[in-house]
Amino acid sequence: MKQYYLSRKEARRLLLMKQGLLGEHRFHGEEGITSYIKQAGCIQFDPVDVCGKNPELVLQSRIKGFQKEMLYKLLYQDRVLIDYFDKNLSIFLTEDFRYFERTRKRMAENAWFQREVNALAPVILKKMKEVGPISSKDIKTGESVDWYWGMNTSLSRIALENLYFAGELIIHHKKGSNKYYAPAKEYLGKEYKRRDPLKEDYDHYKWRVLRRISGVGLLWNKPSDAWLGIKNLKASDREKIFGELLEKGKIVKLNVEEIKDPLYCMKEDIKLLSSAKESCTERTELLAPLDNMLWDRKLIQSLFDFDYKWEIYTPLDKRKYGHYVLPILSDDDIIGRGEFILNRKKKALDVKRIWLEEGRNWDKYQEGVKGAAYHLAEFNGVTEVNFDKDFVQY
Repeated sequence: MKQYYLSRKEARRLLLMKQGLLGEHRFHGEEGITSYIKQAGCIQFDPVDVCGKNPELVLQSRIKGFQKEMLYKLLYQDRVLIDYFDKNLSIFLTEDFRYFERTRKRMAENAWFQREVNALAPVILKKMKEVGPISSKDIKTGESVDWYWGMNTSLSRIALENLYFAGELIIHHKKGSNKYYAPAKEYLGKEYKRRDPLKEDYDHYKWRVLRRISGVGLLWNKPSDAWLGIKNLKASDREKIFGELLEKGKIVKLNVEEIKDPLYCMKEDIKLLSSAKESCTERTELLAPLDNMLWDRKLIQSLFDFDYKWEIYTPLDKRKYGHYVLPILSDDDIIGRGEFILNRKKKALDVKRIWLEEGRNWDKYQEGVKGAAYHLAEFNGVTEVNFDKDFVQY
């Protein structure tokens, strides 16, 4: 069984080549979006929109010519993509919806306020039959309850979301932060009827583990946030699965200098190693807070010497940086992080702070970082970029 020995630089570049973040763009337009998501398995969704939502930020750093409308079209018009649970709430190919039958069943069996939801479900379905897709504002019950997503939440919203969690409804479209739901069977066609082909839990775990290895690009067999959403996956099962995937040639083992534990990548990705060793066009990209590449923060620390934490849920007095900060990638180095805020009132992108890592010189990187800021502004539909006074920090 062949093993590979890489320098840390080679491992970084292999990871970045897989992610489409090094050299010339590998992914272009709508086709590039679906190609990337197919190899990634999923991209994580988060509704916070400081300078773009997380999935949009993931794609803008990788897809040549990406526009937010492209993702919306693939989700809610073409329905090539669907939003549902994988690594928490995620976006993935609609053809993979069948593999989450277990998730839908579990969600249905553990629904909050089951009795109330069951009583309201016929009302919701009748309303949809009469008027089409609806939001929680279209069902007036006058009742509100407390649940894990908020105090005084309307029962209609809880009912809609529970039916969505159970796979009975899909998100038909969105208007701002409002979600409009419709019956899944009416819009998913044959994908709604297809059953999960993986009957045994262990086979399901194996499929999910392989999916996450591909989603990150390089992974080790250690606990991390990379495995979030794989319900009841035990360390012993993960150990066995890595061994079987290696034995069957689905993944290959990489020994990386200065890193004690072996890393693994998809077998087909080893071909990227030759390209990773070559010099290529340098790019500067702003990474999403929940970027696939950052799912295992300890791995990123080992490969890039970059200590990353998303501080959005960290109390203000304990934050080291800002609440919504984007890592800055330059060529094969994460050189720092920045706080970029879309000023919708002034139609401009405000660059509040750039924190450079130790040993990085602003003169060397300023052209690339400023170019990335203007690209982020264009992606958000504005042309003006304002840099705060003394915005560069060391």
